[in-house]
Amino acid sequence: MSQPSASIPTAARTRQLRACLLCSIIQTPVDFRRNGCPNCEELMQMKGSPDRIQACTTTYFDGIIANIDPEQSWVSRWQRTSKYVRGMYAVRVKGRIPEDVEAELDSRGIKYRPRDQTDQD
Repeated sequence: MSQPSASIPTAARTRQLRACLLCSIIQTPVDFRRNGCPNCEELMQMKGSPDRIQACTTTYFDGIIANIDPEQSWVSRWQRTSKYVRGMYAVRVKGRIPEDVEAELDSRGIKYRPRDQTDQD
């Protein structure tokens, strides 16, 4: 059974890449606008919304991981991306999700852990 995958950005567009503040997937702003976040669109609601993309993604991230087989990869487990779609992920993302998204996570009993590696398990 194959998981859906996010598109892998070309090198020519790397300066325009943005990382989702919740799951750290890396896409272009156009991809976020067209499709939203393939992992957390229900919470982030970025599809078709440039303002949400601006608030819920960042250009400030370090490192890129090509996640080909998330369920089998120890790196995916370490990065907490093993349940996400295949794609490109940031190692570390600078910034925090908007307060309304954090409140929604809290109401669902989900603890938000920033992806800037300041909250280590």
